[in-house]
Amino acid sequence: MPLLICFSLVLLAAAGIAAWPLWVRHRRERIAGRPFPQPWRRILRRRVPLAARLPARQQLKLKALMQVFLAEKAIIGCRGLRVTDEIRVTIAALACLPLLGAARGIYPELRQVLVYPGAFVVERPVTEAGGVQSDQRRALAGESWSQSQVLLAWDEVARGAATPGDGHNVVIHEFAHQLDQANGPANGAPALGTAQDYRRWSTVMQNEFDALRGRLARGESGLIDAYGATDPAEFFAVISELFFERPIELAAGHPALYGELSGYYRLDPAGWV
Repeated sequence: MPLLICFSLVLLAAAGIAAWPLWVRHRRERIAGRPFPQPWRRILRRRVPLAARLPARQQLKLKALMQVFLAEKAIIGCRGLRVTDEIRVTIAALACLPLLGAARGIYPELRQVLVYPGAFVVERPVTEAGGVQSDQRRALAGESWSQSQVLLAWDEVARGAATPGDGHNVVIHEFAHQLDQANGPANGAPALGTAQDYRRWSTVMQNEFDALRGRLARGESGLIDAYGATDPAEFFAVISELFFERPIELAAGHPALYGELSGYYRLDPAGWV
């Protein structure tokens, strides 16, 4: 092939790559600008009472994000589950709540959400005494995979959506993991702006994580669920659930923690209630 033609093809390919984000943005704007379907409104009111807490401007933004999410992400039923609009709208609403503030894309690595009727079983390698490795089976309500998938149990999704004041929401939990995984393996430190942001985040999170483990060691209960003491990644997901579901209590009991989450999500849900 002549050199001039090769060079021209390279330029065309480069132009296509450069135009790709612009094309995506225009496509998303068209989708977000469509009227929100009336049946979806009824599902949102009935299934996701947490959405009614949002200020009017945020409710409109949530609906726009949901339309893009549902246009781009496949929601697939597993183990015989038939995916209905109730399932799709409920999951999309809760998954898009963490995106209402900062502009960070719509889970760019995520391709599909697998939904099971109830708890699903996964196998995980564990190292036992003496260094022997074996597979351990666990029943889960949700899991976020870095390989472009989130797995959810619909019964837990529905329960969490219906009880927005209990601080437990499997969709918010797993999609917090997705945010955490956007810059590598989940480690409790999602993508932040500056080195100073990371230092402050690390200090606050470590102090709160250590305090939680200390309370549990003393047999004391508290606002933050014990599962948050598993590791820093689970801690971030657990406190994200509280941030959206019990923000006033989190702000009152853990102001520094609430401040970091508010800065990261660019939201102040304590002011919504």
